[in-house]
Amino acid sequence: MSGGHSAGLLVYRVRDGGTQVLLGHMGGPFWSRRHAGAWTVPKGEYTADERPEDAARREFREELGLPVPEGPWLSLGESRQRGGKTVRVWSVEGDLDPARAVPGTFTMEWPRGSGETREFPELDRVAWLSPADAEEALVAGQRVFLERLARCIGDGRPPAVPGR
Repeated sequence: MSGGHSAGLLVYRVRDGGTQVLLGHMGGPFWSRRHAGAWTVPKGEYTADERPEDAARREFREELGLPVPEGPWLSLGESRQRGGKTVRVWSVEGDLDPARAVPGTFTMEWPRGSGETREFPELDRVAWLSPADAEEALVAGQRVFLERLARCIGDGRPPAVPGR
């Protein structure tokens, strides 16, 4: 898989003030003081032997430590990121408490060149953001998913799925 592939799940909810999306602020020292372009859809890599939907579900649980909301998934398609990775995202309506998130961790050498490794949370903050706030906060290559979600849900409700 050239450039790699990731799959993710963008959870949204509808409140009196409109739609909100659940995003995570990327953990680790590089992102700690950044806001704009430092938030992400919970996502992760998958290989050719794993269904992207299964990877999105797995990565959501691993990165947030929260259950995946029940309900129909809306495909928001794919987007190629600046580094060449292709990200595929679905959306589902849900109402999770970000304070209950228990993010997974990763290990890296820090400070660089020190020979010491430290553990950091994959996501150091999780929050509900309005689409306008999310537009600024999200990494550039994922902003397209906000536009696609808005087209899918229109007034805040997904279109009826035949047979459900």
